[in-house]
Amino acid sequence: MIRLLRPALLLLALALCLAGTARAQLTIDIIGGGATTLPIAIVPFAGEANYPYPLTEIVGADLARSGLFRLIDPVGVNPRPARAEDIRFADWTGRGADAVVVGSVTPQSDGRVEVRFFLLDAVKQTQLAAVSYVVTPAQFRATAHQIADVIYEKLTGDAGVFSTRIAYITKQGPRYELLVAEADGYNPQTIVNSNEPLLSPTWSPDGTRIAYVSLESKKPIIYVQSLATGQRQVLANFRGSNSAPAWAPDSSRLAVTLSRDGGSQIYLINADGSGVQRLMSSGAIDTEANFAPDGKSILFTSDRGGSPQIYRLTLATGVVERMTIEGSYNVSPRHLPDGKGFVFVRRDGGSFNVAIQDFATRQVQVLTQGTLDESPSVAPNGKLILYASESGGRGILAAVSSDGRVKQRLTAAAIDVREPAWGPLRK
Repeated sequence: MIRLLRPALLLLALALCLAGTARAQLTIDIIGGGATTLPIAIVPFAGEANYPYPLTEIVGADLARSGLFRLIDPVGVNPRPARAEDIRFADWTGRGADAVVVGSVTPQSDGRVEVRFFLLDAVKQTQLAAVSYVVTPAQFRATAHQIADVIYEKLTGDAGVFSTRIAYITKQGPRYELLVAEADGYNPQTIVNSNEPLLSPTWSPDGTRIAYVSLESKKPIIYVQSLATGQRQVLANFRGSNSAPAWAPDSSRLAVTLSRDGGSQIYLINADGSGVQRLMSSGAIDTEANFAPDGKSILFTSDRGGSPQIYRLTLATGVVERMTIEGSYNVSPRHLPDGKGFVFVRRDGGSFNVAIQDFATRQVQVLTQGTLDESPSVAPNGKLILYASESGGRGILAAVSSDGRVKQRLTAAAIDVREPAWGPLRK
């Protein structure tokens, strides 16, 4: 009886742990796809059934979630190929597949596993990629995301972001939590929790730290927290409000909004909290700074023209230029990674929506249709924008492609989710 009871208790404890994780875990639903999708067959890897994580299911889910791929069912093709030379291309073109992925999972003598895969163009009958990883079984999810990244880049020409992480804030009752999860919403980890609001998480470009605002001391204070050690330091705790942190591209300093000298103004500050430097002097509210990818300018929100609009400051010259012209309310600018434009929030009538503007043409495209869409964060390949929205009276996250065609909804059961921040590409 004791021998039987101990495994039962272990399973119960495991189930309770998983249940706690699941409550904070994001579920992603695709609610709109691209105009065209590439048909791809992902054949279950030989030997993967011997391990708990189905590699090919994760790879397929990643690619399908992008809205750019349509999965072709491989069931019924025999023998099942595991190497490039095993593929009979007619089997796949006959099913409508333009690309095929095959592979194998082979145990090694040291307890690790070799995961090998091949990506082939079924129409041209050519091999596009052949990659091998030697990993532990615990690294299977990360390896699946890496495989999806390789496939995405080879077939689209853009970097894949399936191996990246996202940060977001949840609120359940009086409790706030800042969490970090895989880009598909799995494995959420609590970075900090508080009974007071947490705001404005932002990743350092090197991916090692997150800056955020906490009101745990009954006033807005900016902290920087190491993801590796969990240690945090106060970045800005000056008189008045300390808010809106934004990292410079080299991770050495941040732009922050401080009211220590009266009014809300933008300052530069070193990542260790030293070297505070005020950037501009105006009687307006200047806030929400965001560095250009080359670090030479920042976008920011200001009401210096009478209503909230987006401006650009060239750091070398101090020249300020208004960037948004249309509408009486444009805020929260975020540069695209290629530096060719930015996303922002605009109010149109009574609705707040995410829009995108090109620097060269000044052309604006509204990407979302919610009533309260805010806090945009751009994927490091520039192809998706994560943002906060509302559904059923509670906060959710959503994502939209930079062309407005692909749409996703990210929810967590019975929890308000808000303030998303997309992490950098994994090194």
